[in-house]
Amino acid sequence: MTSALLPNYARAPLAFERGEGAWLFTHDGQRYLDFGAGVAVNALGHAHPHLVAALQEQAAKVWHVSNLYQIPEGERLGRRFVEATFAEVAFFCNSGAEANEAAIKIARKYHAAGGHPERYRIVTFEGAFHGRTLATLAAGGQQKYIDGFGPKVEGFDQVPTGDFAALEKAIGPETAALMIEPVQGEGGVRVIPPADLRRLRDLCDEHGLLLIMDEVQTGMGRTGKLFAYEWSGIAPDILSAAKGIGGGFPLGACLTTKEAARGMVAGSHGSTFGGNPLAMAVGNAVLDVILSDGFLDRVARTGLVLKQKLAALRDRHPRVIQDVRGEGLMIGLKLGVPNTEFAAAAREANLLVIPAGDNVVRLIPPLIVTESDVEEAVRRLDAAANGFSALRGAAE
Repeated sequence: MTSALLPNYARAPLAFERGEGAWLFTHDGQRYLDFGAGVAVNALGHAHPHLVAALQEQAAKVWHVSNLYQIPEGERLGRRFVEATFAEVAFFCNSGAEANEAAIKIARKYHAAGGHPERYRIVTFEGAFHGRTLATLAAGGQQKYIDGFGPKVEGFDQVPTGDFAALEKAIGPETAALMIEPVQGEGGVRVIPPADLRRLRDLCDEHGLLLIMDEVQTGMGRTGKLFAYEWSGIAPDILSAAKGIGGGFPLGACLTTKEAARGMVAGSHGSTFGGNPLAMAVGNAVLDVILSDGFLDRVARTGLVLKQKLAALRDRHPRVIQDVRGEGLMIGLKLGVPNTEFAAAAREANLLVIPAGDNVVRLIPPLIVTESDVEEAVRRLDAAANGFSALRGAAE
């Protein structure tokens, strides 16, 4: 049957009826180990009982009232983020792209409120991905996503990651902020060294710029800290979050200091659905679990076990798996075979992984995965790699 949906996705021929923890089940009962987590969204896996209960309880009360009225659930979630991070205020929206749009607007408005509206340009870094709105496409700078959508939105300057000479040259009298992902997810799970993040903080302080951290993919415990910036010992002025923040419910956030947000007065920005009671109930439930005693420590330990087992797998298949990179439960396998073909082979072994840039596949499982889940995932990756190794051996 011809689909009634816009053909903008290259969907795998696979559909799921239900999920439980780190596993997904098809209508005919096949079981798949989910190491993609809806592209790092299902932070607590599928059908987590605490999230289900919170959603059902709030759904029986009130879903949406608009931001014309007080929303106590949002006040509580905002306060919890303020207490757990560098931030002093929070803005809630529905997605990572919306969170990044808010971050860009906050940075520009900061300078305008200080009497310098000419300072609106934002320096970003090659390999970045910040979303699919027109502004966030321009911020990411990847031509394959920009082509065909008209002139690129003005106000963004890109430099190679780690090239501080190019960065200092790009900073000028119109520069407002630097914007970076602590780990480039779509760009191939490229970790930005903590020392580089500290240098970016110093440059921002020196030039009167704001530092924006895009933690849409790295946040909410993904690297073993609530947010990845914590590994560097410095803090941003503005941070965008989404994906895991709602555990599968559409939710995004922009966290910021009061000083950075000085221009965001009443009427300066908004979101129809952002921060509604239903989303806030789920967001609070996600935080209940992630901030519980020992949870983030377990993520860090499980991530270390995964990385160690993948290093051994690389040693067994050096022509297939060239490198293992990443932090916590955000791991990339740099491949010597096409990543889309490897992802398909993993799927044949009933394991779900996500292709990324630089010929990488991402392993971004739910944060609740166990060590036995990790062992099973590596066994299935081994089966996928064996097929490529056998082909290469036959070709030689």
